[in-house]
Amino acid sequence: MREIGHFIGGKAIAGKSGRFGDVFDPNTGEVQAKVAFASPAEVEAAIASAAAAQPAWAATNPQRRARVMFKFLELVQNEYDSLAKLLSSEHGKTVADARGDIQRGLEVVEFACGIPHLLKGEFSDSAGPGIDLFSLRQPLGVVAGITPFNFPAMIPMWKFAPAIACGNAFILKPSERDPSVPMRLAELLIAAGLPAGVLNVINGDKEAVDTLLTAPTIQAIGFVGSSAIAEYIYATGCAHGKRVQCFGGVKNHMIVMPDADMDQAVDALIGAGYGSAGERCMAVSVAVPVGQKTADILVQKLIPRVESLKIGPSSDPQADYGPMVTRAHLDKVKSYVDLGVKEGAKLVVDGRNFKLQGYENGNFMGGCLFDDVTPSMRIYKEEIFGPVLSVVRAKDYEEAVRLPSEHEYGNGVAIFTRDGDTARDFTSRVNVGMVGVNFAIPVPLSYYTFGGWKRSGFGDLNQHGPDSIRFYTKTKTVTARWPSGIKEGAEFVIPTMR
Repeated sequence: MREIGHFIGGKAIAGKSGRFGDVFDPNTGEVQAKVAFASPAEVEAAIASAAAAQPAWAATNPQRRARVMFKFLELVQNEYDSLAKLLSSEHGKTVADARGDIQRGLEVVEFACGIPHLLKGEFSDSAGPGIDLFSLRQPLGVVAGITPFNFPAMIPMWKFAPAIACGNAFILKPSERDPSVPMRLAELLIAAGLPAGVLNVINGDKEAVDTLLTAPTIQAIGFVGSSAIAEYIYATGCAHGKRVQCFGGVKNHMIVMPDADMDQAVDALIGAGYGSAGERCMAVSVAVPVGQKTADILVQKLIPRVESLKIGPSSDPQADYGPMVTRAHLDKVKSYVDLGVKEGAKLVVDGRNFKLQGYENGNFMGGCLFDDVTPSMRIYKEEIFGPVLSVVRAKDYEEAVRLPSEHEYGNGVAIFTRDGDTARDFTSRVNVGMVGVNFAIPVPLSYYTFGGWKRSGFGDLNQHGPDSIRFYTKTKTVTARWPSGIKEGAEFVIPTMR
């Protein structure tokens, strides 16, 4: 059986800890590979490799670092189809969806190609008598990223592309559920000209994570996953003096106003709610129709669409979505549907018993649709991360604004309306980090920043865009005066520019 080890010092190496995890084929439920779990010693070896390589990489001028990113773009694009198929085979998302996963990652690599411009500091000529003032952006050193299973190409690239372009060395700890694509991306970066040791990939579990969190050499850590783990990583990393950004759980709402184009709203909910089997941090899991009439129309239009969703193996180009990543995750999602029924929500479409002929042991589940969900229910409060959409009926616009604003998660929200005043008021008032107007999945493009509020995000700086450059660099400010401008004698008062 295929064994996946680590990537240290510019090459793939076998794991030495003797501990392994299973990598499943979500379509069949069978184990398709074993992934090594790194010991602390193996993590330390990756850190040492990064620390040795980083000074020379930081001394490489930004234009040359950008050339590596340009070449990496070319190499990934050359392997687009094979990478998408590999990603799909371990995650379970359709190949078309896997291509989107890769593309959204490459867009951040494209942004990082502009690093010569992005690293430019500020300069003030003659800020005082004979005094120049300027700032520099310099890399932190060795940094790390811990990334989730649901975007095994996109989020690693969101992390390592700006970090490496800024002159840092990077340790990536991808999800152990689908580790093959991150390993291949590391190989392609080396082929693009990245010096050995600048990017290392460590596979593993909590033992590897805790080693990264406590290692003195690691200067910053980024994480995407559940809120409980995000909070743990944020607290532990900060306690060990690291700069930390963590992104956690979500409960994305979509408000449907009475004046919305209802067919467009239904299309948006079907795609955003059930695409990738709901295993997206920007998936819409709560529909909020405003007014009884709007709710009745919306639900009646949703029911046949959910019932007719085409679920198939991840290789099926006609499938709307494929299997979930593991049997354990499938069972967890089904248990939430059981809970919703017990809590009194109306299950108007039940996909729990879906079976795909020829793939009876696969991790497949049909779409589920709940109506009459209330804010007191756990299926509303907690992240389900599966093909389950809950309809929470709001009596008026003010209640619709309150629902996402008062929820403990604040990642994304959308509103569908034809009224510009309503949309403008909503975007201003809603207490959520990313907002879509007639746009169900408001993921910003790479030159803007991505991040949620409240328990969806821990830390002051977000992912990609200008925030990524700020996160992966430190600012040095220089005040310079040359001998001809220096007065004789000691100065005993604080310098001023008067």
